[in-house]
Amino acid sequence: MSIQQVGIVGAGQMGNGIAHVFALAGFDVKMTDISADALTAAVALIDRNMTRQADKGLISQDDKSDAMKRITTTQTLIELGPSDLIIEAATERETIKTAIFEDLVPHLTPDTILTSNTSSISITRLAARTDRPEKFMGFHFMNPVPIMQLVELIRGIATDEATFKACHGVVDKLGKTASTSEDFPAFIVNRILMPMINEAIYTLYEGVGSVKSIDTSLKLGANHPMGPLELADFIGLDTCLAIMNVLHDGLADTKYRPCPLLTKYVEAGWLGRKSKRGFYDYRGDTPVPTR
Repeated sequence: MSIQQVGIVGAGQMGNGIAHVFALAGFDVKMTDISADALTAAVALIDRNMTRQADKGLISQDDKSDAMKRITTTQTLIELGPSDLIIEAATERETIKTAIFEDLVPHLTPDTILTSNTSSISITRLAARTDRPEKFMGFHFMNPVPIMQLVELIRGIATDEATFKACHGVVDKLGKTASTSEDFPAFIVNRILMPMINEAIYTLYEGVGSVKSIDTSLKLGANHPMGPLELADFIGLDTCLAIMNVLHDGLADTKYRPCPLLTKYVEAGWLGRKSKRGFYDYRGDTPVPTR
């Protein structure tokens, strides 16, 4: 399968990062979002991030200029229909993702590969809502996409070998490394990472340590670059909660029960960096622990 035209659904944190790396790797990218402001902001952010890369000597100015010319945007989802590969990077809610795929299907070419950047939802179940489960895969990038080297490739029960090889070839062309996961809740990275974050929140909830002491302990005691609560804020507490719910529902094991404090923060709208408050308050010059 020859892949050149890539459609990306969603212009948020993940979508713009995915567009960034695909454009730099020579793919023609069309990005869609329901919000015109989100598309404008995404293109501006990609431009700033590529400028930063050029200033560091990681790419040339010509690389940046050529890549930016390869990115187009649209608010009309069905305009992605002629793409060779479509990567859905919308909100981590299955109903939203399913609706997107159902709207896209009538407008696709017979050879279009559909993928989802979901961090936890069943690929087999999403694929079953389309007309091409054999051409459907999980294509899970890590955040921030331009920096993180791993891409999880997740086969659904019906994914064929040609689709897997085509997607693996794309990861190679991006200069990233693929890991292959079976289609179980949260796959590999989040199956391990999210329970650790959830346990850190329980440690805070039970009064074992403060936000600062928990993060300092993991950074200095386990050599983690970020503490687990700082990382949760970076990921988004709503995303963390969604993944824990998928693990808890999908595996039916009480060890995956989301911490009530995580639920409470999400109910308050304290979602981390993107809402300016989470386990830290980001409204000032320096983040301040909220507990």
